Amino acid sequence: MISFFPDSQTFVAFRIGSIALDVRWYAVLILIGAAIAYVVSKRFAKESRYIDMSYFDDLFIYTLWVGIMGARLWFCVFYNFSYYMAHPLDMIRIWDGGLAIQGGLVFGALFAHWFITRKHYPFMKFLDILLPNVLIGQAIGRWGNFVNQECHGGEVAESYFDGVLSFLKEGMYINGHYYEPLFFYESMLCFIGWILIVFILRKYQNKRGDLAYAYLMWYGVGRFFIEARRTDSLYIGKLKMAQLTSLAFIIIGILGYLGLLDKWFKKKKPTVLFDFDGTLMDTRESIFEAFKALFEKYSDLSKFTPEVKQEVIGPALKDVFPKYFPGIDYDTLYADYRKRQLEVRPTTTHMMPHAEDVLKYLHENGYKVGIISTRTNEGIRELLQMFDAEQYIDDICGLRDVEHLKPDPEGIFKLINSNSWNKDCVMVGDSVMDINCGLNYGAYTVAYLSDPERSQELSSLANETITDLEELIPILEKDISFTYDKR
Repeated sequence: MISFFPDSQTFVAFRIGSIALDVRWYAVLILIGAAIAYVVSKRFAKESRYIDMSYFDDLFIYTLWVGIMGARLWFCVFYNFSYYMAHPLDMIRIWDGGLAIQGGLVFGALFAHWFITRKHYPFMKFLDILLPNVLIGQAIGRWGNFVNQECHGGEVAESYFDGVLSFLKEGMYINGHYYEPLFFYESMLCFIGWILIVFILRKYQNKRGDLAYAYLMWYGVGRFFIEARRTDSLYIGKLKMAQLTSLAFIIIGILGYLGLLDKWFKKKKPTVLFDFDGTLMDTRESIFEAFKALFEKYSDLSKFTPEVKQEVIGPALKDVFPKYFPGIDYDTLYADYRKRQLEVRPTTTHMMPHAEDVLKYLHENGYKVGIISTRTNEGIRELLQMFDAEQYIDDICGLRDVEHLKPDPEGIFKLINSNSWNKDCVMVGDSVMDINCGLNYGAYTVAYLSDPERSQELSSLANETITDLEELIPILEKDISFTYDKR
């Protein structure tokens, strides 16, 4: 038999023969809070674009359960350690009550760090997404304490509940006395903190980790003063464990927000991905000469206007040929195109200014460097070998390596995932297609303004613009998060 709301603490009770299972309001409210935190966090995670949502789901679910187990263990250790050492099986009797949220946060964070970093995601980025929304979960979960008549202060007069607190009066009448509703104050503090961090501070976030550190400071300060008035705290010796943990949260939060912890955590270098033609290699003249030969042979050279010249730079040949030479076999066109390019290559093709110097610098300083192009992998390597520059490139994604070409981000995902590179990525290119490819992945984008006619459009899309590849180096050395941010 199923009984809904059999008593003030029970949401639903199952009775099947001798088997009994009660679902408490405390558990229901915790799960509701967790569900809301999950929905909000997932919305923010989607803004990052490159985060795999199925991976995010796994992270949230696993971290939630590890957090619950950590909260239980924390309670058992600091509530009555000797009893639980003598009765270890009672530790799993979570239905009897006893969770310490700070233990859940500590154990959950440790697990999340392991789970996130093994997939080469930036840990602090996830903390900025998740931790502030824990506040809304805590705000709702605290009402489970109200149902259980716990997390309260000392005795107060009945008149204490006159006015706005009157709706709490009956629930705070415990064993013949009224008690201060500390759960309510902490719930409100959590809700206010969530509003301030998520809807105000997030708009003005300066660096990765700011939101996570703000959470630690806000929750630490609020919990410290709430705990000072509680009469049902956990102790370590004569000290309240929650206050000690809150002090640790506050100190870590302040140091982190001020950037004083940065030297203790070595920042991973972002992956750097380049377009090829027009970004690393100046092949414009050889491309123009090859198309000029095709227009002369299969069309009308007068149609090879300056506007058409702009259109043929960047897209794959398989997309360009049908537009200007309809009905002519691709292999025939490509053979003539390739023949003319090889003829003019020695005098028309060279690396972009300072490209080799920049690639050498990145290689020597530990950056992972890749190329994403609509040219074939073999063609790219052939040109790099001409200038002895292949040694500086870690991997290449060319025309036949993906199903979907730029601006689809498949090439970026392929290079980063197959090589286990840092998912924080900088995409450098000279075309709208390149920048949109980076944006679609969630990368930090740098537009190389090698063509003045494209400058305005590129500048409006990219995070940064450069006119010389050497300008890329100081950008990479900035203390910023190398990911897309629509704000």
